[in-house]
Amino acid sequence: MTVTELVSYEDALASYDPVMGLEVHVELGTRTKMFCGCSTALGAEPNTQTCPVCLGMPGSLPVVNATAVESAVRIGLALNCEIAEWCRFARKNYFYPDMPKNFQISQYDEPIAFDGYLDVQLEDGEVFRVGIERAHMEEDTGKSTHIGGATGRIHGAVHSLLDYNRAGIPLIEIVTKPITGAGERAPEVARAYVAELRELIRALGVSEARMEMGQMRCDVNLSLRPHGTETFGTRSETKNVNSLRSVERATRFEIQRHAAVLGSGGTIVQETRHFHEDDGSTTSGRVKEEAEDYRYFPEPDLVPVAPARDWVEKLRAGLPELPRVRRNRLREEWGISEHEMQSVLNAGAIDLITATMDAGAPADQARKWWMGELARRANEQGTELSALPITPAQVARVCALVAEGSLNDKLARQVIEGVLAGEGEPDEVVDGRGLKVVSDTGALSAAVDEAIAANEAIAEKIRGGKVAAAGALVGAVMKATRGQADAARVRELILEKLGVQG
Repeated sequence: MTVTELVSYEDALASYDPVMGLEVHVELGTRTKMFCGCSTALGAEPNTQTCPVCLGMPGSLPVVNATAVESAVRIGLALNCEIAEWCRFARKNYFYPDMPKNFQISQYDEPIAFDGYLDVQLEDGEVFRVGIERAHMEEDTGKSTHIGGATGRIHGAVHSLLDYNRAGIPLIEIVTKPITGAGERAPEVARAYVAELRELIRALGVSEARMEMGQMRCDVNLSLRPHGTETFGTRSETKNVNSLRSVERATRFEIQRHAAVLGSGGTIVQETRHFHEDDGSTTSGRVKEEAEDYRYFPEPDLVPVAPARDWVEKLRAGLPELPRVRRNRLREEWGISEHEMQSVLNAGAIDLITATMDAGAPADQARKWWMGELARRANEQGTELSALPITPAQVARVCALVAEGSLNDKLARQVIEGVLAGEGEPDEVVDGRGLKVVSDTGALSAAVDEAIAANEAIAEKIRGGKVAAAGALVGAVMKATRGQADAARVRELILEKLGVQG
């Protein structure tokens, strides 16, 4: 049945428990494809990075990419998985135009990594453990572009264009065990899991995991079961969700949609669904096949993969500090709360702050500029912090100029503005805009004398012991010097000239 109205989220959770399963595809950052030597570089002309192997030509034989296997093992280890002593590839058979072979080389019943977990921290500090069913290797498909029609999808299109440059790029698919017990926080858990997984993938250096570029995509499987029951309901699978916010929105929408269908006496159809960024809704795609519909069988052209145990242990020993461990360490070193660290994580600022510290800035100053002025500008422009045209070294130089008294905060913001506008390095912006703080006693003394003469009533209050009133005179001097005076030195001069102890 078609549901035009959703039940409220609260009403859905009053009757049902959500059960989730998240499947995340990660494009590995290898130089060549999974089973051939074609380049994986982005931006090439369509169909110029192909060969008989990735196009599935008769007689062509695949060869496994060793770097992809290593990346898969490292991902599995970081997810606390068991690493298979022996596994093999399988053919997943189905027809779609962006599959030139009419099958995908994947892994079916023998994944390279299995039975793991990932602990994720929610915004209030609660830690939720997500079980990992498997992580397996496979190849990506090509790209279809549907021309004509209103939706950009194949239905209603006049014709379609196919680009096979992406066909054969190495993928790791990470599949969770059924996620239960999240209750009303299910959408938040889904988002936190994908966010933590993205941080882990980046820390391993196996992929940039940029969701907006399709390097990491999430399929959200969801079902509902009435409170007090153990049997899972029929699930839907919302495909290729490509942002953290969208993962959360898709999960919430499907909970409300399922509840509306079930509450009205309807039946959930096991199907794939499309997520719509504009309004956060999902629409039906196609009826979901079961595994047997794909007619899996072992890939006859590839030998099994048998990772040597000593090699696996060597990879385990070489794993980097994992993101959650690193965040807790940095939070203690920086002396900030879990809530503040969560804000830093949400802003994507951890690496930027640490790089700014490595360039010489104190932790509090590095955090102040990235989470303040720069975060505000990124938000205004609708972009990521890391996409701003300013480097951690440049931010560190601004911090140094403030620390040495050459800039105050107001002038530092103007310097950052100049760097972002492409006016050069911070020192060049300072010189070009004439922004250096005026600390010359002679020049400041004259400005202070003028401020006192123009505000005699305030000066009398200060002489009478109301030292706080000096702020008004400091403001007058700052205005006269276009914000370039050393405010602390100005205050000293005011009190000195009025014969008052500070």
